[in-house]
Amino acid sequence: ETKQVFVDSDEAQLQEYLEEEKALNPTKKTICILANTTNDKIRVWKSYIDSEHLLSNEQVLDKMEHYAHLFRISKSNDRETVLKNTYALNELLHKKDIDENLRSQFVGTSLLYIKALVKRKGYPLITQEFVKSLSQNTWGQMTPKGIRGEIEGVLSDLLDGSDNKAKKIELLQKNVLGNQKVRALKSTDWSDILSTILLNIYRYIDTDSSEGQDILNMFFIAFNKYTGKADKNQAFTPDHITEFMCRITGVDRTKRILDATCGSGSFLVQAMVKELADCRRGKTEDEANSLMEKVRKEHIYGIEVEEKAYGLSTTNMLIHGDGNSNIKFDSCFNCKDFIKTADPDIILMNPPYNAKPIGIPDTYKVNWGKAKDGKEDPTKGLVFVHYLSDIVEEMNVEREVAGKARKTVKMAVLLPVAAAIGNKNIIQSEKIALLENNTLEAVFTLPNEIFYPGASASACCMVFTLGEPHIRADGTLHETFFGYFKEDGFKKKKYLGRVEQFDENGNSKWKAIEEEWLDVFRNHLSKDGLSATAKVTGEDEWLCEAYMKTDYTTLREDDFQQTLNNYLAYLLKEGKIYES
Repeated sequence: ETKQVFVDSDEAQLQEYLEEEKALNPTKKTICILANTTNDKIRVWKSYIDSEHLLSNEQVLDKMEHYAHLFRISKSNDRETVLKNTYALNELLHKKDIDENLRSQFVGTSLLYIKALVKRKGYPLITQEFVKSLSQNTWGQMTPKGIRGEIEGVLSDLLDGSDNKAKKIELLQKNVLGNQKVRALKSTDWSDILSTILLNIYRYIDTDSSEGQDILNMFFIAFNKYTGKADKNQAFTPDHITEFMCRITGVDRTKRILDATCGSGSFLVQAMVKELADCRRGKTEDEANSLMEKVRKEHIYGIEVEEKAYGLSTTNMLIHGDGNSNIKFDSCFNCKDFIKTADPDIILMNPPYNAKPIGIPDTYKVNWGKAKDGKEDPTKGLVFVHYLSDIVEEMNVEREVAGKARKTVKMAVLLPVAAAIGNKNIIQSEKIALLENNTLEAVFTLPNEIFYPGASASACCMVFTLGEPHIRADGTLHETFFGYFKEDGFKKKKYLGRVEQFDENGNSKWKAIEEEWLDVFRNHLSKDGLSATAKVTGEDEWLCEAYMKTDYTTLREDDFQQTLNNYLAYLLKEGKIYES
């Protein structure tokens, strides 16, 4: 139905046309479109005209083939079912004696194999009968060695054209398929595992949709929570924090993204999911596909030096449809040329807080004294920011020589709060050096135990504009935003990590909190107990606690009583008072 400018009440007229169409052609599938003639605004529904069937991402008129495709999708998105079945799958792998620290990559690799198998079968509907047929006639007729060989073949095909393909296949063999307990799996075990993933996980994720990509990311990260960490200081960034950092830095389909210490690839995947969703907005299917191809090939860059994490990032990117050709296996300190080629617009990262000084260039250790031969990086990760900012400055010098305008790069980086306090000489000198060529835009103090069940470090998120000095040419300072973002609506649960909470109406507490965080940050609002702004230098503390006002309206009698109880317990513990 066309109108000069449609209004909500016009939906009733379209509803009448739909009812008449269904009466005349009850077996036909229907797409309903309300369109303006004075501009390009449209509203599209699939099968029924109500909020549940409104296709909010359909913003431009497309070809008939596109609308027909909407009815051929063999999978549907179901976030809750995937989350519930993820726990059950973890239990199954436990029974099959697959080690915790192997499960995440094992499941990712199996999922890639299943995805390729379903494609080879012509994208059939995933029913009990289809899975039973595979179990009996495919996996049931193969040896365990044959199944492992098929999986390796699928990964080899997916990695064609990828940088360092031989190393990636070698790691797959070494860390997954060559693992003793994986080699001990019988054909029946493989059949149980692959059938469960196909029927209980893959069936509920439409990877061609934005929501499906989000659910896939949630599933993969959920498995990281079950993964035992050999290094208790390993910090896998929670999915909702990576998404928040993508939003504050303005990730969209035009941006090139770099993570120089990418670990399992969570920042890169989240950025890619955001960019792919943006490719679909306001574009036809053909236009969107062209933009998405460019994003996958030219916009996502990562570096990782640790073998298992590199293998995990490879799998993670492949699951999301990326050829991962831009993920490099090396130390970022050896990759200056790669970083220049990446030419990032945005850098997202969570560098190691306890990196060994031996792997850090001597240039950055001049003022470290004895710490340069110590066990841990005394800058608490700031040296990684310093190194990347130096590369951006070097690139800008080269741009100036070539007659081009200087470029700024947004960076959001997770660091321990010790790096923000910086009252030690080494950290303070790093902070002073950073502000010579870069602006400190914001610092967010994050919830306690944000990395649980991995590292126990208290963290903050720093946001920089690299390539723009903190002190302006006229000598004035940029104002920095500080957020005291300690409550994110997640609660700690044993074996599951920190779990999202919902209100009595089923709405996510985190989503409401995230919007408030974004609002106060984007508008530089000072809110008692939550945020503040201040002009700071490298010698100052970079945490909100030093600048915000306390919100006394939230205090209750119970708070006073709890404080008194804590103080009394302290006095008893210290032997300063005795029970009489």
